[in-house]
Amino acid sequence: MPNELDSSRILAIVEEKGKSKEHLLSILLAIQNASGKNYVQEEWAKIVAAELNLSLSMVYDVLTFYSMFSTKPRGRHVIEICKSTPCYISKSDVIAKIFEKHLGIKVGETTQDQQFTLQYTACVGACDIGPVAKIGEEIYGNLTEDKINSIIIKYQGE
Repeated sequence: MPNELDSSRILAIVEEKGKSKEHLLSILLAIQNASGKNYVQEEWAKIVAAELNLSLSMVYDVLTFYSMFSTKPRGRHVIEICKSTPCYISKSDVIAKIFEKHLGIKVGETTQDQQFTLQYTACVGACDIGPVAKIGEEIYGNLTEDKINSIIIKYQGE
């Protein structure tokens, strides 16, 4: 797992993505991915704000608006349970409880081994296969306890 980022690495990411506010999302995503802990620390947000000539509050507005970002360290795999109305009707609350049981954490927490963070998210656009969970770019639908168990085992092996 990569170490904490230093300012030179943050500056390199900003330079690589482009020093304009249109690249803010891609810059923050790259920083979050490079952090090794799935988050963007305040010091890194300050550097980005200065480099893009934005206020820190504007950068924080983005970091706190999108559920894909976090300002606190998270697990290697972030499990996002869709809480849209179709998924809720399809028992996403039951699915959350099953994940909690298998991981030994509550929604909003990270496992002690830093492998999994469990959280809710807004609609992921897969209403036809609800209840749905998203891990990275993968979407898992029609979830059952057996499928959840298989998913967790798959990611534990990575």
